[in-house]
Order: sequence, then C-alpha cells, then structure tokens
Amino acid sequence: MTRFGVLGTGYWADVCHASGIAAHPDAELVGIWGRDPAKTAALAAKHGVEAYAEVDGLFDDVDAVSLAVPPDVQVELAVQAARAGCALLLEKPLALSADEADRVAGEVDRAGVASVVFFTQRFAEPVDVWLREVGESDWDGGWGAFITTSLAANSPFSHSPWRREYGGLWDLAPHLLALVIPALGPVEEIVAVQGRRDAMHLVLRHEGDRTSQITLTATAPAGAERLALELWGPEGFSAAPLSNADVRRPYDRAVAALIGAIESGVRHPCSVRFGAEVVHVIEAAAHQAPTVVA
Repeated sequence: MTRFGVLGTGYWADVCHASGIAAHPDAELVGIWGRDPAKTAALAAKHGVEAYAEVDGLFDDVDAVSLAVPPDVQVELAVQAARAGCALLLEKPLALSADEADRVAGEVDRAGVASVVFFTQRFAEPVDVWLREVGESDWDGGWGAFITTSLAANSPFSHSPWRREYGGLWDLAPHLLALVIPALGPVEEIVAVQGRRDAMHLVLRHEGDRTSQITLTATAPAGAERLALELWGPEGFSAAPLSNADVRRPYDRAVAALIGAIESGVRHPCSVRFGAEVVHVIEAAAHQAPTVVA
C-alpha cells in the first residue's frame, strides 16, 4: 500500500485528488496540507485524515504526494517533496516557464524519485488504447481543438487566478500536446496567433516535417464548446476518443501509473521530463502571442 499526501485544498484537490486516492485500492490517503489552515482542516475532516500544519511533516509520513495547487506554487512544493524523497503526482502545466519546469525535472532526477504528470485525456483508457494503435502508423499531421467555457461564472474553475491570467494556452494546450507529441513526434517549430479574448491558434511542425494545428480557448461563448483531435495520413483519418465526462477513471490510472513507477524504477512516459517538454512548447507559443483574457 502506497501512502499518499495531498497538497492543496481547492475544488480539484477535493473532487479529484483526495477522493481519487481515498478510493484507490493500492493507495492510502494519509493527510492533507494546504496554505489555508481552515480549509486544510475542513478538507481533511471530510476525508477522515490528518490535517498537517507543516508540509515537511507530511513529507515525512508518506511515500508520495499528489499536488493540486497553482503551477507556480507547485514548482516550489515539488522541489521540496523530491528532496524529501517523495514520489510526485503533479498537475499540468508542470510550471509557468520552461526554466521552472526544467528546475523541477532536474530536482526529480537528482533525487531519483518517480513522477507522473496528470494529463487528463492521456490517462483515459480509450485514449491510451487509441494512442498505442496510431503509434503503429506514419501520420502526416493532425488538428485539434479545446474550446471551453471553463472561465464562465458558473464554472468551478472561474475563480482560479492563474487560469484567468494565463488563459487557455497554459490550461488547455497541455491536454492536446500530451497526445500530438507522442503521435507526431517532438515539436521543432511553432507559430502562434492570438484570437479574441484568450483564443490561441497554434501551428506546429513536428519531427519528420509532420504538422498539426490546435485551437484553444477557455472563454468560448456558451454552446460553442468542443474537444477534438484527429490525425490524417495514408490510412485516412483517425479521431481520438476524447471526453470530459468523468475524471475519476483517468485519475485512478494516473495513481496506478505512479505506484508502478515507484515499484519498477522505470520512468513513466508522462514523467516530469515530458511535462517539461510540454511547457517548452507552450512558452514558445506565449512568446509569440501573449494571452489576453478579457
């Protein structure tokens, strides 16, 4: 049984991280730490575990930590946890700059701890099966869209300061990049164009001159939401079976992936190294077209 602690006390820390670990047959939720003592106590009481006043105390009592905090906060906590010998289950984006992402990856490598970055779609079982199948073919390119109303007033993410500041590029692009990079190869060149509000249009040239196009926004008009990814090539088209219906099963598989990496000592494909690769692509796009959320 792998002992886990959760860092964070917000909506996602509750409904995804704490709930997911508590329900996992091979994991034990030991405790919760957060920056707000009152929220920490409330979430810990809800899940029947200890509320930690000091994060170092939680590190001492667990094998792994699951982080549900803003990306800039995640960087510092991930570094501390790795140095304490804890395996890491991290959120995307890994960081809000390539330098900070590389810093986390470097600390994880030096500490020799296991890591997994939770890209929701990547850990959905139908998508994982699809990705393995398309990996057997040579695709010419692809296109995708993640068009959401996740910053609308009725969304549980609407009060997230970092999402409001950085927009869909940083919040949504990781989900699609986590699929197009393994399907089409590493990104070698990127062109980014800003649209209305936080809308961003990316054109990527991958290894071997494959290309992809991605459209992203977290401020779409109501009724205009879409999540899609298609590849095209000699065999025709192949659409990824993407869905936002239920995060519980993907998170369960992410927890299992981290436990497997701890036990085997084998780096997972979605380790911090891959998380940093995704951040490098996003930062390159951000330099060309800084996001404006309005």
